[in-house]
Amino acid sequence: MGNGTSIGRVRGLGSSHEGTHHWLTQRLTAVGNLVLITFLIASLALLPDHSYATVRGWVARPLPSIALILIMINTFTHARMGVQVMLEDYVHEEGGKVIAWLLVNAVPFAAAAFGILSVLRIALGGA
Repeated sequence: MGNGTSIGRVRGLGSSHEGTHHWLTQRLTAVGNLVLITFLIASLALLPDHSYATVRGWVARPLPSIALILIMINTFTHARMGVQVMLEDYVHEEGGKVIAWLLVNAVPFAAAAFGILSVLRIALGGA
């Protein structure tokens, strides 16, 4: 028993054993997003005002800056995994699939890197 259907074994299309990890990681990042975004909303709501100087001063503090960096990592990881599932399900042409895979990996990485760099510049006192 065990390797899928007989035709799947012949074609080598049995289970790749990757689905559980992907599913669990996506659920854990979703829970992380709930916690982190709740912290972000509560923290911003408790600020005395939302001027540039006040928010910049808030971001420069250690706890909010670490939370914002974690939000960048967690949110873009979760988004990349969600788009990956859609890509696997709906893109079937090989040419389009290669370009889509490049974009699905490069865009979230670049966006997270830009966000993390922005938070670090503020937190470390950069211009």
